[in-house]
Amino acid sequence: MNKDHTATRVSLILRLKNVDDVAAWDEFAAIYGPVVYRVAIGRGFQPADAENIVQEVFLAVANSISSWLERDDRGRFRAWLLRIARNAAVDMLTQRATRALGRDGSDAEAVLASMLAPSEFSSALDLEYERMVFRWAAAQVRESVEAHTWDAFWLTSMEGVTIEVAAERLKTRTGNIYFARSRVMSRIKQLVEQYEAER
Repeated sequence: MNKDHTATRVSLILRLKNVDDVAAWDEFAAIYGPVVYRVAIGRGFQPADAENIVQEVFLAVANSISSWLERDDRGRFRAWLLRIARNAAVDMLTQRATRALGRDGSDAEAVLASMLAPSEFSSALDLEYERMVFRWAAAQVRESVEAHTWDAFWLTSMEGVTIEVAAERLKTRTGNIYFARSRVMSRIKQLVEQYEAER
């Protein structure tokens, strides 16, 4: 994700109307492809099936983005994308179940039993999306702070090391660890809020 991604969020969605805008579709794929893929993998799909779901989602977006943008009641983009992704997953499961019915009814029952409730799928996709936004914001902050500042944040906030142990490892005072961690966390939060505001 590029550094000025937050400034291009809204324009990116508008540019998706043009299926020939390769740069817009590449950026969209870079943002949302891994999100949809990881959720599908996390829900038990094989890698090839997860890739198919990603392609189905992109195809559905390409086919309906113009009509979605024209709706007065369209709501938020991500909510719309969540519905598309869930529908693609359900379609994939339904196709499996239909194939299984021809061979063995127990296979079909197992597939149908694994179908996700809409709220469960939305929660999983939301969580993966939030992780993606955090990783993007964290990467931006990591590039803009000193290594020892980043290390203080990472050790205490991500690895769960105590302030005292982090201060000892980094050969600094505990007050410096608190300050560095707070600075990084504040900047990440700011970037996440900025990113979300552009949705």
